[in-house]
Amino acid sequence: MVRIYVLFLFVGFVAEEVFGGPLLISEVFYDARGTDQGRVFVELTGPGNMSLAGYSLEGVNGTGGSITHSLLLDGIAFPMDGYLVLADLDSSGFTSVLNADFGFENLDFQNGPDSIRLMLGETVIDALGYGVFEGFQVFAGEGMPAADAPAGSSLARRFAGVDTDWNERDFFVDASPSPGLANLRAVVVPIPESAPLFLLFSGLLAVFRYAGRYRSKQ
Repeated sequence: MVRIYVLFLFVGFVAEEVFGGPLLISEVFYDARGTDQGRVFVELTGPGNMSLAGYSLEGVNGTGGSITHSLLLDGIAFPMDGYLVLADLDSSGFTSVLNADFGFENLDFQNGPDSIRLMLGETVIDALGYGVFEGFQVFAGEGMPAADAPAGSSLARRFAGVDTDWNERDFFVDASPSPGLANLRAVVVPIPESAPLFLLFSGLLAVFRYAGRYRSKQ
């Protein structure tokens, strides 16, 4: 069972590197220390050069469920590395976000409990809800909400390109936001001493062979 889990982690990583990965919200930084203007961002992952015509980002208020933000992504395409950083602009039209690809004057999503949705028309492609939702508050994310990141930290997808449709599992609080860079974090997975290493390497070799066959068909 442990070997299968290790292989799953590598499958997710290799799939993203070879195929560009699925279209997902991968990191959100919504609460800077001090002013938020020009410092917050949303990072998406997706296939290189993919057009976002018809897509939008929505903010959903945890209190009442109203739409607080609706940012049209028409005219934007993914960079070839598959990481797209959408950054907030300050009152002068500048951003402090490293690796920013596009800027918006109103990309300052609220602190939790709230949700952010990636939409294609009226269809939800991906969604992240964060914070503690109580009573009649509206959760518009997936599964159970992720934690509400403290000021200066982001919510980052635990494994790039891997979506279990459960925000609490998929996202972690990252004290070192990394716009435009992979969010994959090293995970130590114990392997029984009785498990020969060649089994692990054989599994990895199978993954790369499958990736090669997939690319040859394109």
